[in-house]
Amino acid sequence: MKIVLMIIIPLFLSGCLYVNDRGISNNYYNDCHEYYDGMGIYHKKCDKNLIEYKDVKKKIETTYDEIAQ
Repeated sequence: MKIVLMIIIPLFLSGCLYVNDRGISNNYYNDCHEYYDGMGIYHKKCDKNLIEYKDVKKKIETTYDEIAQ
């Protein structure tokens, strides 16, 4: 029964979640606003994803460091 649920639930929710280059989001497109300010400095502001790859990577590294000690 657990195996069936583990297969059905991701298939059921796959239409709601999208994988983009920064993580997993509930939006199909990665909404980033890129612009230059008055001094010519480049800025990029992006909406928050449900899961950010950089946060997952950071957590894995800290967990690995704690285990290694």
